Amino acid sequence: MATTKDASVADDPSRDQGALERAVGISVYVTPDAPGFSCIVKQRYTDFLVNEVLPNGVVLHPSDLEPEDRKRKRGNDGGAAQKKQRTEEKAQFAAAVKTEPELEEDIAVTLEAEATPAAAVTTEESGVKAEQHPAPDSDAARASDPLKAAKAEAVASISEKDLATLKDVFGESTTSAIVNLYASVVAQPERKPRDLPTIESEPIAEKSKRTEAHICVRNIFKSKLSTLTVQDQDRQSGPGTIIAIKAAPPSIASDPNGDARHTGQQRGKQGWADLGGEYLHFTLYKENKDTMEVLYFLASQMKLHVKNFSFAGTKDRRGVTVQRVAVHKVKRDRIESLNRFARGWRLTGPWEYKKTSLELGELSGNQFLLTLRDARFDGEEADWTIQQRLQHAKSVANTAAERLSTQGFLNYYGLQRFGTHSTGTHAIGEKILSGDLKGAVDSLLSYEDALLEENQAAESGAVANGDGGRGQKKVPYDDIARATGIRDWRKTGNVRDALGRIPGRFSAERGIITHLGKRDHKTGARPAAEDWQGALMQIQRNLRLMYVHAYQSYVWNTVVGKRWEIFGNTVVEGDLVVVGEKEQQEGIVRSVPKDEVDEHGEPIIHPSASAGGETSAGVPTSGAADDPFVRARPLSKDEVESGRFTIFDLVLPLPGFDVIYPKNEIGQFYVDFMASEQGGGLNPHKMYRAWKDISLSGGYRKMMTRPLGRVEAELRIYSRPDEQLVQTDMEKLEGAKVSHVKAETGDNATGDKLAVLLKLQLGSSQYATMAIRELSKGGASSFTPDFASINK
Repeated sequence: MATTKDASVADDPSRDQGALERAVGISVYVTPDAPGFSCIVKQRYTDFLVNEVLPNGVVLHPSDLEPEDRKRKRGNDGGAAQKKQRTEEKAQFAAAVKTEPELEEDIAVTLEAEATPAAAVTTEESGVKAEQHPAPDSDAARASDPLKAAKAEAVASISEKDLATLKDVFGESTTSAIVNLYASVVAQPERKPRDLPTIESEPIAEKSKRTEAHICVRNIFKSKLSTLTVQDQDRQSGPGTIIAIKAAPPSIASDPNGDARHTGQQRGKQGWADLGGEYLHFTLYKENKDTMEVLYFLASQMKLHVKNFSFAGTKDRRGVTVQRVAVHKVKRDRIESLNRFARGWRLTGPWEYKKTSLELGELSGNQFLLTLRDARFDGEEADWTIQQRLQHAKSVANTAAERLSTQGFLNYYGLQRFGTHSTGTHAIGEKILSGDLKGAVDSLLSYEDALLEENQAAESGAVANGDGGRGQKKVPYDDIARATGIRDWRKTGNVRDALGRIPGRFSAERGIITHLGKRDHKTGARPAAEDWQGALMQIQRNLRLMYVHAYQSYVWNTVVGKRWEIFGNTVVEGDLVVVGEKEQQEGIVRSVPKDEVDEHGEPIIHPSASAGGETSAGVPTSGAADDPFVRARPLSKDEVESGRFTIFDLVLPLPGFDVIYPKNEIGQFYVDFMASEQGGGLNPHKMYRAWKDISLSGGYRKMMTRPLGRVEAELRIYSRPDEQLVQTDMEKLEGAKVSHVKAETGDNATGDKLAVLLKLQLGSSQYATMAIRELSKGGASSFTPDFASINK
């Protein structure tokens, strides 16, 4: 007897994944007749591992866990070696450090500049007091001594022309000492200027020559050194006017005008230019946390606005994710020290200072390692042993993985795009676009009565869901608190009590209630009680846009399914492709028409078009960072018959006023569907709105997509539902011996359950859940609390 889905999953209406998908337009498969399997997704958050793929194609993993200050102390023998070196150098240069009255013509020369960590090798000759460091014998020797290597880099950064100028002004001996001082300043930025020697030149009689000396030090060493004209009465060769060269004070070196306040540079520390830029890029590792939840915490601890942080894309909460984050004008040791508060997250390397922040979509995609539990495959017999099931499962899973790699899947927007509350985000967006702002507000403040009942049961110790009720209530506490707070406000109108109930993460609901509940202190009236647009304006703009974008996604999902049902993978006349994309792929350079030149006869260069993407949270982004304007065009009959274009070249528009629609029956389907009751009674050709935020320009999205590279599927046998079947990056990095990662695949494996370990890479605008859907043929069900619904 053939077995399909596990009854506990298939028969439970709250877990009917197919119904939830159909409600948001997800309806068809690329290969519907292929064998599938049922499974549970995200039963544990460690079942969903996500690593960003950087623009250069490298998969991001956390590294460099040791804090910078600890590494520095360890490298310096707890600081003892550094202190000893300072003492010796101060004694060596004591004779050279002079403090003389300044003359009227004294010139203090400083200028902040870009400097490379550096090093120097100098000698001590008569009349010049300077530190001596033997030159490294080899590259290996420099590598073994970071300080020497840094000094060597500083010396190498000075051009031959500049060295010749210095020698002409100061002579070879003094030049050697100056270069060595500069190398010490750059290589050891934490050292205070008083701990470094002062170099004295030979007497310079001519004032013009002394001025030249000041200028050349200023221009060559770019504020790291300051110069001073002094009168040396004790010189053995006779009194004379000399130039004293020493390390510049940080307060002067930080700014060409002597003002350190505008640089954010701390005393004795490197400037941003020295470090590489004002943006510190680091890796955020998190477990079962929202990206913004972690960033808000970091910002609060450092008294920063969260806008100081940037990232290429948000990551799912229920999972273990690794992503790059950039923060503006924050040093590594400051933000790294917050790891002591880490609960479910970690800030790690690679650490890198750059001149630019991160932009949304600035990544190649994401690598997923997914554990699909309790897998049951089409064609299984009820009396099979676990080994027989394993062999059959390998055949089905490997075939499915190969088909997914080659034939791809429809590029649907996943369920997470549409929210998990009683009213889907697309339904709210539909109301906003149709002008029913009161209806949108009511939908945002809707809740299920069942939540309130569950609240009472949970507080009295009701049975929890999951595997034997392992600490997970039927409904998350935050959802219970949200529903109770909204109910109380609707009954009493007490804003303060409602906000005290509703958790802070429900910012939309809190903002609406705050606005609608405002009272005039004199009259007691509520002047904004029916200001529905004002209430919606209290929602953060990105979140507010999410509702109307969700409606666009709902329409797109419905249309792509219809397109596949009518034409399948056949390219037809009137289908849309991105302008210039195919030519770029084929290396064809488009000639410039005669009329595409400016008034000077120069050709006008148009940006290359590229398909737009979105963050994993569903926020649309532009295509390439330098090209936000994507254009599409319909294919002609000749182009279709040429065979140049495939189903993977086609795009479909997101409804808007700045897009074109397919020049075939799919274009008419947009009109018919959006005009229907199901589509909200809207017109795809009339998407302008007086309210700018909801006036949608539209965009384009690839109809079909494929994983980046090969899809790998591995089968594991396990027994306990809570067994962890893979190691996280942090467990690997810390060398943890995770005893519970012990599921087996061999002939001697024991257990009664099968899991599929799926490894694949997807582009930044693709949903892993939709790839799993095609792979399993709809048998994958998300492990969620018992109460979860999306309004149809």
